[in-house]
Amino acid sequence: MFQIFKKKEPVVLYAPVTGTSVALENVPDQVFAQKMMGDGIAFMPETDTICAPCNGKITMVAHTLHAVGITADNGAEILIHIGLDTVSLNGKGFTALVNVGDKVKKGTPLIQIDMAFMKEQQMVLTTPMVVTNTSEFSMVIEEAGSHVIMGENKVITFQ
Repeated sequence: MFQIFKKKEPVVLYAPVTGTSVALENVPDQVFAQKMMGDGIAFMPETDTICAPCNGKITMVAHTLHAVGITADNGAEILIHIGLDTVSLNGKGFTALVNVGDKVKKGTPLIQIDMAFMKEQQMVLTTPMVVTNTSEFSMVIEEAGSHVIMGENKVITFQ
């Protein structure tokens, strides 16, 4: 009965992959570095699986499998873009593990990356994660440059 008075826990985005966090401004792609797609943080993956950073619903899986969109439970629209110029691979080197409409929980595997193939193709795997509807939220982005573990390290907190 008094649930309307309960303070809601803020929605938190966790690292979607184990690796090193990178400030968005340092991503060597101006679309992301200038935050044209929204604000966020990027990662240099060390592991081959991109996972859900929060609970939500899959709203987009690129036909080239290099990007996935999630709508978080608070309405934040999150884009995870795996690598730079990886769209040119036309899906080679990626395996989708989810479909549009799937409900996911933090840590649900989304996309598998063939790391050996990416290295062979000399792909830059810097992986931006941005909130495309940034203007609708107040959020705190953790300082980049540290080692993060998928599903353990908070990287963005919505106020």
